Amino acid sequence: MRLDKFLKVSRIIRRRTIAKEVCDQGGASVNGRASKAGTELKTGDVLDVRLGNKLLRVRVLSTPDAVRAQDAQQLYEVIEEKTEQK
Repeated sequence: MRLDKFLKVSRIIRRRTIAKEVCDQGGASVNGRASKAGTELKTGDVLDVRLGNKLLRVRVLSTPDAVRAQDAQQLYEVIEEKTEQK
């Protein structure tokens, strides 16, 4: 599954267009490598997403094409979540 689609389906980012922008501006990495929106994800990948001053690190548990909103958090496991002070 594409990185931008996973971010949208998992509800880490609510809209796919915003997910694409975040990825293309260097706000996401997969397994420690800067990644574009089209990067293919697989189960077990570690994803870092920077949203403003918040950093979220998650492990991908599943990559279905669609999921109900209440089940979205079952697609990933939060490894680390921190807010950076400016």
